[in-house]
Amino acid sequence: MATNKDASGASGGSTVIGPSILINGKLSGEEDLTVRGRVEGELTLTKTLIVEPSGVIKANVAVKNAIVSGVVVGNIRASESVELTKEGRMVGDIASPRVILVDGASFRGRIEMGEEAVRAASERASRAPARASARPAGPPRPPPPPARIEARTKNHAKPSAPLMTKLEGRPAPPAPPVIAMGGKRRVVVKKRER
Repeated sequence: MATNKDASGASGGSTVIGPSILINGKLSGEEDLTVRGRVEGELTLTKTLIVEPSGVIKANVAVKNAIVSGVVVGNIRASESVELTKEGRMVGDIASPRVILVDGASFRGRIEMGEEAVRAASERASRAPARASARPAGPPRPPPPPARIEARTKNHAKPSAPLMTKLEGRPAPPAPPVIAMGGKRRVVVKKRER
């Protein structure tokens, strides 16, 4: 970790985790932290967390302020504010009195705002058992099978004109054959893949 110094040479009270650094475990501190590398585990600060575009955090975070321009996978609990910039991407829940999502930011999760929300999130975090914030890597899931639409008709008449598809504005493909089953007709329509 490197500590930034101002022009006079005095320490500015900020630590930088460089782009080639990986920290895995529990990290806590009482100064600002800028993440350009990767942090996994748990992160607790009394000051501001800045996640730069090259930074990746896979951890539950408890801070005073957070500014996210990189990637965060985990929950953020902030006593003052959380800001996701247009480069920021986050998957997890946010609990803070003030939340700023800039146009272009990517976020998936829940947001709880207000002082009570932060206190409730703090209590839940202290009672919950420690668990991994991300699922273990495994083989990718296969894509879901194409959707099937089944329609049953009461009369035996075929439609006189082809149906128009809503998205394409052209006639739908010809209807599949009708199969008679015990006096009832059953029509099976399969959705086309694009």
